[in-house]
Amino acid sequence: MKSKKMNKIDLKNIRIDDNFWVKRQSLITDVVIPYQEAILDDKVEGVEKSHAFANFRIAAGLEDGEFYGMVFQDSDVAKWLEAAAYSLCIKPDEDLEKRADNIIDIIEKAQQADGYLNTYFTIKEPEKRWTNLHECHELYCAGHMMEAAAAYYEATGKDKLLGVMERMADHIENRFLAEKREGIPGHQEVEIGLMRMYHVTGENKYLKLAQHFIDERGKNPQFFIEETQKRGWKHEIMDPYNMKYNQSFAPVRNQKTAEGHSVRAVYMFTAMADIAGVTGDEELLKACEAIWENCVNKRMYITGGIGSNAEGEAFTIDYDLPNDSVYAETCASVGLIFWAEKMLGITGDGQYADIMERALYNGVLSGMQLDGKRFFYVNPLEVNPGVSGELFGYKHVLPQRPGWYQCACCPPNVARLIASLGTYIWREEEGIIYSDLHIGGTAELENATIRTVSEFPWNGAVSYEIVPKGGKKEFTLAIRIPSYAEGHKLSLNGRDITAQYGVHKGYCFISREWNVPDKLSLTFDMRIRKVHTNTAVRSNIGCAALQRGPIVYCLEGADNGERLQELHILKKGALKAEDYQENLLGGIVPIKAQGSRIYANGELYFEGEFERKEEMLTAIPYYAWGNRGLNQMKVWIHEDGGIL
Repeated sequence: MKSKKMNKIDLKNIRIDDNFWVKRQSLITDVVIPYQEAILDDKVEGVEKSHAFANFRIAAGLEDGEFYGMVFQDSDVAKWLEAAAYSLCIKPDEDLEKRADNIIDIIEKAQQADGYLNTYFTIKEPEKRWTNLHECHELYCAGHMMEAAAAYYEATGKDKLLGVMERMADHIENRFLAEKREGIPGHQEVEIGLMRMYHVTGENKYLKLAQHFIDERGKNPQFFIEETQKRGWKHEIMDPYNMKYNQSFAPVRNQKTAEGHSVRAVYMFTAMADIAGVTGDEELLKACEAIWENCVNKRMYITGGIGSNAEGEAFTIDYDLPNDSVYAETCASVGLIFWAEKMLGITGDGQYADIMERALYNGVLSGMQLDGKRFFYVNPLEVNPGVSGELFGYKHVLPQRPGWYQCACCPPNVARLIASLGTYIWREEEGIIYSDLHIGGTAELENATIRTVSEFPWNGAVSYEIVPKGGKKEFTLAIRIPSYAEGHKLSLNGRDITAQYGVHKGYCFISREWNVPDKLSLTFDMRIRKVHTNTAVRSNIGCAALQRGPIVYCLEGADNGERLQELHILKKGALKAEDYQENLLGGIVPIKAQGSRIYANGELYFEGEFERKEEMLTAIPYYAWGNRGLNQMKVWIHEDGGIL
């Protein structure tokens, strides 16, 4: 396999302006980023205290106080800075940039003389730094700050934070390579950060260090056990004997299934794919492909959620996908998108774009309230008030989004992803432009300026105005045809060209000399699909889920009354997409389904038949649930007649 060379698309050259995404990006820039900034500075009452900015001020000697928060509290600041950097690309804001610069000044002052940067160990236990890689997240925090540094440099051209993290990377390199001390991250992330540093600076040492951490994982499966025994103390109650938890049970090239903590896993897989693409490492790519196959075809929810078990926030076994005790951390869906984007760039296979889109419109968007001020960590596919969030085994499944968390990794992760969405829409390599996500806006690319008008995700209609650089230019435009699209049609300047171009790996490749301005349109059917699962998925036998385009739907009590478990979709009943309702849940297309309610209001156990009455069911997009107060929610709905 040859290394894959893609032209990096500057986020500042992408402008999103379609009806669906522009308001979500505006929510991030205008509401979410300032709101999260205020939380990180402890200026919002009634939510979990963060103290994250204060930790840096204390570490910098600018104020007195004690460290507060999780051992990885620094990472919240890093992700916020990364989101702010992307926001500055979307919407220049001198005041935001000045505030970010001030925080970066404080971070620089908090850095130790030898390059070390971590407020927990600087303030609280300086003598213990680098002695608990298993639990204490020093490399994890460093990785997130490296990502922030790279993003801020690209957005503003300012290299102060990049310089801070170059010194931290040199410190890490000295410890783990020059001094040859054994060690791997307990929570993977530094590998992604180092690769971001490599792509921004071109310095091969960052690639080499990322490769080192990937190659070392699993070489000594006993490492965390030996580390624990050597130091003789614990920071958290984490089991070093559970080697699958942090994917240290085997060398990464020998791993074939998605195991352990889902966020750690997909962060690692993202770095593996990135390294494979840069170096041409065929063995590393094959491991990614094998794990991907297992993850998305046997261990992923229909929403793009992954990690089904609250114990360890982890993958379990094939087809173990419970709906009401699910974990499906928002960060895991974000990480799945990171991984999918890297795999798409290497292979050009549209299956990765399909999953990227599934996770984006469902598993990620569900993690944030429509007002941008409340967030889900766990994303269930069924919620029952009185049980969810209250009873043992379900306490993690909250029926309403909290304002913040003590462990607040998910909210800034959502912010940085949506703010950087422009980098996921297009890819460009020599002679080929790829349209991966059907999102409207303007893209200034190397070969052309392309203006896209999209009715997605509510209608399957996308049009492109292609203005080649120099008036005329020969190149290939690869248009993605989603796997769910039926009866797609391509037109060029009003002429049907569908028959000329087949679909290869999910894309139509249109090669020609483009003129100013050529107009291309894509249309495809957006029928409502009734989806079933493999019968190995215990929870879903006799059930169906509704999906239209990339959007997974659910029933909510607000539309369908109480006891959703009584509702059934008629097996041969009509399904209808309603007109777009601008004033409902931020603007949605609801689905109406012919159904029935099957019930019995007598004793707990009885003989005889259920009572039954016809009902028209209303389904809403899964991402929008939980915005109308406390009520039930179900994605998987019984079919009247079951599987027969």
